[in-house]
Amino acid sequence: MTLGGERIPARTVIWAAGVAASPLARSLGLPLDQSGRIQVAPDLSLPGHPEVFAIGDLAAFAHGLDAPLPGLAPVAIQQGRAAARTLQARLRGAPGRPFRYRDRGTMATIGRGAAVAQRGSWQLAGFLAWLAWLFIHLMLLVGFRNRLAVFLEWLFAYLSQQRRARLIIGTGARDRAGGGLDRMQ
Repeated sequence: MTLGGERIPARTVIWAAGVAASPLARSLGLPLDQSGRIQVAPDLSLPGHPEVFAIGDLAAFAHGLDAPLPGLAPVAIQQGRAAARTLQARLRGAPGRPFRYRDRGTMATIGRGAAVAQRGSWQLAGFLAWLAWLFIHLMLLVGFRNRLAVFLEWLFAYLSQQRRARLIIGTGARDRAGGGLDRMQ
């Protein structure tokens, strides 16, 4: 690992980071949750401003749920599509519909040839879950050439037992939050 120009020998590197809502949310004078996210209406609009929407890490959506939805990409993608549909409906003079999240499950790689997957009560772990993770992520890419290029890159990394992680952190707030971390390999 390279940290601020200094090389630190390591077999395992663990990176952990938190997710925080944009400071913009605090400046709006709207109701926030404990994470600083805006408590949105059922259609993802801002309270008192039906023409403005908040989605993703900025939105605290808990309507009909035990806890607010997590700040994950699948949530943000579905919220973005729902907000767009609501805007299109309003432009036609029709009311929008409340947002409804459809949990398609969670997957994560946990090492070389190992992953975990869960959808409802169904769980999968190990090499088979890793293959499922690869397949699903490849299918989410647009275009055959992109899928092929990523597949070949992953295949090369797997066969060559390449274990490098490349993180590029720009200047500014991220550097300050990361303690001056420039690059890790």
